[in-house]
Amino acid sequence: MIVMGGIIGSGIFINSYVVAEQVHTPFLIIGAWAAGGVIAMAGAFIWAELAARMPEVGGQYAYLREAYHPAIAFLYGWVLLLVIQTGGMAAVAVTFAKYFIELTRLPVADGVIATLALGILTLINCFGVRAGSKVQSMLMVLKILAIAGLVLCGAVYLMGHESAASPGAKPYPLLDRPVSFDLVTAIGAALVPVLFAYGGWQTSNFVAEEIREPRKNLPRALVIGVIGVILLYLSVNFVYVYALGSLGLAQTSTPASAVMRIALGPKGAALIAVGIAISALGFLSQSILTAPRVYFAMAEDGLFFRSVGWLDPRHRVPVVAIVLQGIAAIIIALSGRYDQILSYVVSMDFLFFGLTATCLFPFRRRDASSGEIPATRGLARMPGHPITTILFVAACWLVVINTIFKYPHNTAIGFGILFAGIPVYFFWSWQKSKRGLHS
Repeated sequence: MIVMGGIIGSGIFINSYVVAEQVHTPFLIIGAWAAGGVIAMAGAFIWAELAARMPEVGGQYAYLREAYHPAIAFLYGWVLLLVIQTGGMAAVAVTFAKYFIELTRLPVADGVIATLALGILTLINCFGVRAGSKVQSMLMVLKILAIAGLVLCGAVYLMGHESAASPGAKPYPLLDRPVSFDLVTAIGAALVPVLFAYGGWQTSNFVAEEIREPRKNLPRALVIGVIGVILLYLSVNFVYVYALGSLGLAQTSTPASAVMRIALGPKGAALIAVGIAISALGFLSQSILTAPRVYFAMAEDGLFFRSVGWLDPRHRVPVVAIVLQGIAAIIIALSGRYDQILSYVVSMDFLFFGLTATCLFPFRRRDASSGEIPATRGLARMPGHPITTILFVAACWLVVINTIFKYPHNTAIGFGILFAGIPVYFFWSWQKSKRGLHS
């Protein structure tokens, strides 16, 4: 539930139309989502091996620290707090607020509802992993039911109608243009929203230390969870293309609502709006549950405020870290300009996806030099390494390059926040050495 909840947000209900704007045939649209699934599957295997090697609190933070240097790990935690996690949470909270207000017709601003959602879920997760995971599991089940309902309605109610994807007897061609550099760049642009929708499997590793038998259960959860998401995403996009056609999908910024309106009328559109709101809440619950473990690990290493490393003696959760993240997300949610925030999130997230995947190289090299038999096997070992790992890293960094060219101003701000963390790291390192001398 944690793996799937970290991946499925509101993107699958919206992002498909962005893909259809870039590539214009059913084959290319479904193919882009299938390719994204392959990349996500590679990521799941890489993170499964990393989790089995180091089932420690902090996930990516711990891998980067042990593979390279504490400074690299700190910069990841820095942008996670200021850009990646809180920015994504703010955008999804506002998505929830928009649909909630549309359903209830309450005369309140988006920011108020977004703040309440973030505040309540932050409070729930302060009562321990068990309380947070129960809420997360409940929301994830409802989210899966919403997606399954969308697919079922699309299949049953549209089965008797002619597919919009192939009007008359004339089928669509496989490609929308000749094989060329233009086709390659279009496919690359289509993969950006796809990969963003598939991102999130890595957050389950943040809570590795709090999972029973993490070396066995976390790799299983990663692989099974990502497979489940791939099946859901491909099913949903097949329904979109079948019901709306490539052109109709590209012209509809809310494809889920459009399909449900065709199938069940206004009631169908209202039902899927409830599903999207629940999906957004589920993503927020998972984000609040997992990411604060990174800030906790930073504090444990002496590279952040000591209070952030405080564990509640009763519930054994990093309450200060959870509250700090909640406050940061609320500030961003109230500040506006969510399109900018999402640009920062994509560039920084995929920069560190690729960098974290490269951790396998020094870890495997250490295995070879020590002469020990690797402890990782089965689901907890990346198949086809190093070729598959290199391809995954290349895919991640191509997304970063794409966002730099497409949103130069926004990504420049994101990189500015990243580089601003360098002097902050040296300050905390100095503070740490100072405390060491006094002790």
